[in-house]
Amino acid sequence: MLTLDKFEEASEKVKEVTLETKLIYSEFLSEQTGNKVYLKPENMQLTGAYKVRGAYYKISTLTDEERSKGLITASAGNHAQGVAYAAKRYGCKAVIVMPTGTPLIKINRTKSYGAEVILYGDVYDEACAHALELAEKEGYTFIHPFDDPAVATGQGSIAMEIFKELPLVEYILVPIGGGGLAAGVATLSKLLNPKIKVIGVEPAGANCMQSSIAAGKVTTLPSVNTIADGTAVKTPGSLIFPYIQKNLDDIITVEDDELIGSFLDMVENHKMVVENSGLLTVAALKHLDIKDKRVVSILSGGNMDIITMSSVVQQGLIFRDRIFTVSVLLPDRPGQLSMVADIIAKAQGNVIKLEHNQFVSTNRNDAVELRITMESFGTEHKKSILKSLETAGYKPRVVRTSL
Repeated sequence: MLTLDKFEEASEKVKEVTLETKLIYSEFLSEQTGNKVYLKPENMQLTGAYKVRGAYYKISTLTDEERSKGLITASAGNHAQGVAYAAKRYGCKAVIVMPTGTPLIKINRTKSYGAEVILYGDVYDEACAHALELAEKEGYTFIHPFDDPAVATGQGSIAMEIFKELPLVEYILVPIGGGGLAAGVATLSKLLNPKIKVIGVEPAGANCMQSSIAAGKVTTLPSVNTIADGTAVKTPGSLIFPYIQKNLDDIITVEDDELIGSFLDMVENHKMVVENSGLLTVAALKHLDIKDKRVVSILSGGNMDIITMSSVVQQGLIFRDRIFTVSVLLPDRPGQLSMVADIIAKAQGNVIKLEHNQFVSTNRNDAVELRITMESFGTEHKKSILKSLETAGYKPRVVRTSL
């Protein structure tokens, strides 16, 4: 049972392995939304995510015999590191089954805590099924990443910290994958203040909890498709589902494109790297139809590999018209490239790539295609650059940007 006594016990226990993640007031997000927005930066935990809370508290409740058998779990990465780190603290073996597409940073960090890593399946659900098979075969003690009341209780310690620091909080936004974090945070929040609103946030391409609540029972999605790998879950937890039904006020879904924009917001305005699943609650702020409320967005993790980070940054700049590519046709005469470059320079565009193709036409008046990829300050600046080219007699055509 998720009781106040257990939440208090867990909150004290997890202090042994967690860093103090003080709330950060976001002036940028507050101005954007008309609310007082605070961030709970669990991406700053030692293991890079909140998951160490539930893992450590769960393992602390096991008997010596259960721990001596060795621990096994399945995870897309953050719970893996939490279990691996907690197991190391307790001196017991840990085996982690991770989907084959898990970012390398999560795999390597899990191994760095001494755990054995097995890559299996395309999504978390397939990895979990394999972990359960191994647990039965080898006698390991299985630590579920979310469908366990003790794990959910440990995750709920986040809410205890939020209330201690911001007693008058009115809304808490919490990411949802399988539901363990949401169950813990929502249940404790309602125990502390029945009037508070706790909103879950899921990727639109992996909305298993939203579908389950609509159906009134745990429902399995046929597939999931999202860049938020930490919340790419097809089936939510059945044991914690009743707590979600009772205590969660609503669920918001966000598209992957919104997560990309939110990543840029965090990097540029708060100098923080937050993984895509952790950005769900940032993206959801724009979907809230409220004003002048104290809102806390839980940033659940920051374990993003460099390749993914690079891709997200590039896509974000393209989506926001900070980088764009334009094609113009030029006469095949000397000096034309210099003229176009001068127009762009005067409009304060910054050229980052040029492609010059002399073989697009046999008409020497329009024989050369020039593709220019450039930086701008945003959509209005992009329009201004295009207008400058048009005024000079060119016919610029925006094309797909390829970096």
